[in-house]
Amino acid sequence: MSSKQVTVTAINAFNDNYIWALSNETSDNANNLVLVDPGDAIACIEHIEKHQQVLSAILITHHHHDHVGGIAKLLHYASEKNWSVKVYGPANEKIDHLDITLIENDQVSLPEINGQFSVLDLPGHTKGHIAYVSPEMVFCGDTLFSGGCGRLFEGTPAQMLQSLTKLSNLPDKTSVYCAHEYTQANLAFALAVEPKNTQLQEYATKVNDLRANGLSSIPTNIGLEQQINPFLRCNQASVKLSAQTHAKQILNDPTAVFATIRSWKDNF
Repeated sequence: MSSKQVTVTAINAFNDNYIWALSNETSDNANNLVLVDPGDAIACIEHIEKHQQVLSAILITHHHHDHVGGIAKLLHYASEKNWSVKVYGPANEKIDHLDITLIENDQVSLPEINGQFSVLDLPGHTKGHIAYVSPEMVFCGDTLFSGGCGRLFEGTPAQMLQSLTKLSNLPDKTSVYCAHEYTQANLAFALAVEPKNTQLQEYATKVNDLRANGLSSIPTNIGLEQQINPFLRCNQASVKLSAQTHAKQILNDPTAVFATIRSWKDNF
């Protein structure tokens, strides 16, 4: 079972969150819906009713409120409709209402939308953060953003770098569905790290045009991020040199480079 026919739609929430809505018009039940990180129940219910869909599953990447805050209200709404909804999420975090807890290499089968995902453990932003991966797409929550990565609230730089490396090793064409529209701010920082990166310069111009016209910069893809995202490029000489200049010291390994630019970004 592949996810090739799965359609992904953004539900905008809060200031800059994306809740991802997954459906499949070619499935036996074409009106079924799967939600990823529904922090805002009202926005989700409005989407469901507008499109006359049936909620069948919820996928959670980590425990932060802007990702889980809508679960309880959505389950109450679903119960009133007599819908059966399964909630999936990370085994290593305390999250209410989970039916199925997940660790790396677990498989999530979603026959309602003819979709199947494998799980990656991505500690760093939070202790038990996970991602959902198919051959075509990854839902990575707040670990990888276009041009950036999540803050280290619970994990270490070494953990986060390892998590980002797992994502970077996915096929280049993999579409990246992160949970926030942070791209412009991330690219401003990326250009400070690599001002001579021509692919980064071109991408920043494209993103500025998209945002000026009210359009999303997401999804991005792994191949692009490898070329423009400094947090995936800690082994590149240009990023290492910039980090050393900022730190005013020699940095001997990619983890030290990552820790330096992550701290730099925190205060940028």
